[in-house]
Amino acid sequence: MYNKKQPIVEKACYYCVNGLNEVDYKQATLLQKFVSSYGKIAQRRRSGLCSKHQRKSANAIKRARFMALLPYIAK
Repeated sequence: MYNKKQPIVEKACYYCVNGLNEVDYKQATLLQKFVSSYGKIAQRRRSGLCSKHQRKSANAIKRARFMALLPYIAK
């Protein structure tokens, strides 16, 4: 079987590089970068986030979905 390669992502965390300390659920456009086209939360390998910010962004995405800022299913 042929395995597709994962897309190449940046090795540096977006939040660490830009000096952002807080991951805010109200920044829906920023959180949209870490969600797939189907509305699933992206893996660390694909999003390029460090473990600390991956956990915080996952919680922020879940909170934004609950507050209806992000859709649960995009398509």
